[in-house]
Amino acid sequence: MSFDEIKRLLSEKFGSDVIMDIQSGGLQPALIIKPELIVPVCEELRDNKNTWFDFLSCLTGVDHGVENNKFSVVYHLASIPHKHQLVLKVIIDHDRNTSTLPTCNTVSGVWKTAEWHEREAFDLLGIQFEGHPDLRRILLPDDWEGYPLRKDYIAAEEYKGIKIK
Repeated sequence: MSFDEIKRLLSEKFGSDVIMDIQSGGLQPALIIKPELIVPVCEELRDNKNTWFDFLSCLTGVDHGVENNKFSVVYHLASIPHKHQLVLKVIIDHDRNTSTLPTCNTVSGVWKTAEWHEREAFDLLGIQFEGHPDLRRILLPDDWEGYPLRKDYIAAEEYKGIKIK
């Protein structure tokens, strides 16, 4: 199924506003999906016999910078039987002046492997995944302060008496 056919499928199923934008500047074009529809869109792409995206090959987070107050979650999907790939993105507006974390719905109920990918995005960027069954740090110690891949992260001088810098 082509990129345009997938766009049409999603628009017919969820309405024309499901796709907020299209990014075509990189190696793979990406569909920017309305954040609140990411789970049903992923379920449709997994379950539809014409798309059958049975594999979430990568999920990552992106910090768009302090001045933009935006984060993204990027989903790289693959259909092993149909031999095609797709990139989805969700853009999350986030006010850094609050104590809350940027939030996105989990897709761990769609693809089990998302549990690990989402934990990494949480650990390094502080993206909260609503509904995740076990959202906790995966790479850093549980008592680590901050999220090292955020643009506003300030590294500590030491951790438990060990110099970091």
